[in-house]
Amino acid sequence: MSFGSLGLCDELLKTVAEQGYTTPSPIQVAAIPAVLRQRDVMAVAQTGTGKTAGFTLPMLQLLSADPIQAGPRPQAQAVRALVITPTRELAAQVALSVQNYSRRMNIHSAAVFGGVRIEPQIAQLQGGLDVLVATPGRLIDLYQQQAINFEQLEILVLDEADRMLDLGFVDDIHFIQKLLPNTRQTLMFSATFSKEIKSLAKGMLSNPLLIEVAGANSTVDKVKQKVHPVDKARKSELLIYLIKKHKWRQVLVFSRTKQGADSLVTVLEKAGISAASIHANRTQHARTLALDGFKNGNVMVLVATDIASRGIDINQLPCVVNFDLPYVTEDYVHRIGRTGRAGASGLAISLFSEDESKQLQSIEGIIGGKFEREIIPNFAPSKKAPIDPSDDDEYGNFEADPKPGGRGKSQGRGNRGGNKSKRNLARC
Repeated sequence: MSFGSLGLCDELLKTVAEQGYTTPSPIQVAAIPAVLRQRDVMAVAQTGTGKTAGFTLPMLQLLSADPIQAGPRPQAQAVRALVITPTRELAAQVALSVQNYSRRMNIHSAAVFGGVRIEPQIAQLQGGLDVLVATPGRLIDLYQQQAINFEQLEILVLDEADRMLDLGFVDDIHFIQKLLPNTRQTLMFSATFSKEIKSLAKGMLSNPLLIEVAGANSTVDKVKQKVHPVDKARKSELLIYLIKKHKWRQVLVFSRTKQGADSLVTVLEKAGISAASIHANRTQHARTLALDGFKNGNVMVLVATDIASRGIDINQLPCVVNFDLPYVTEDYVHRIGRTGRAGASGLAISLFSEDESKQLQSIEGIIGGKFEREIIPNFAPSKKAPIDPSDDDEYGNFEADPKPGGRGKSQGRGNRGGNKSKRNLARC
């Protein structure tokens, strides 16, 4: 099947071809025609399956009935399509896709998120936009400053809806929903289809078409997964050994804590390995520099926490390392989905210490099988390590900024499968 068979206009087909894409992915085959028919869609797909193009391409076509002469121009401060994402990095990534795909169209788009000055974003909205990509917190800030209105909204997209619930944005989403016109097309994309997602979809979508291109909570099939048992104190040493032995030129490493991410970067740099960290305590400018350095090859190892990991979209990323196993089991699926994208093969390695036994058991439960433990010579674990109660995990030791309007902190879904409960994040 080709993109041409999905009903896309010539301008979009030319742009897609120039980007090197010839065959649509399963989520694109299912979603693009449905969106073009103006159906509400609830799509469940693994990360890295092409879902961004699955909603971006048909959305752009709907906004521009004539690809050269766009549809009704938005009024001042109005938006015609709104894409809400859980993190700044993902907002920037989606906005870039919108910009790239719409370059043959008269479409005006922008991204708004926290961590940067709000004044330039207010200025962007003054003339109205066809597409706005936003994180929930900054979107509400703009609304409360009367910098945006939704009277002309035609399309709402909730991207990575499961992650928004995980990060405690459910109250923000409901608050935003009340501001929007009842008559609109709503698209919801999620990597999982939990009870909470079903409940959210029921309240926001009208007679939606359910699209599932992979089993809920499944891992990426083409990612080879390994577990290396090792003493907690020797994880850094083992990581350095693996990087140098396999001559990896680009490695994405996941740390459970902000402090741990920064400490690991220091250790790697001392070993002569270029590294940078990306987490919620870093400024948006620093996060952008770290990600750009990783993409262009100046940074060999990017150490990220789960909060900052969304939006890290690297073509042909060869390897992901779980330096720490995640507390939230579903995050494991999202982590390893950073490699093995768009049908390519990938490698995911987890450095496992005995204090992470509960997390490993939960992950094995969600993937439906046991990992084979492979002990690296000279790194065999010596004894069981106690759980460190002082771990500065990014969920439990990060104070959220106050909500505008006194709405207070939203709460996440709480404990799931032995995972730690999480406080809401700093506003994105």
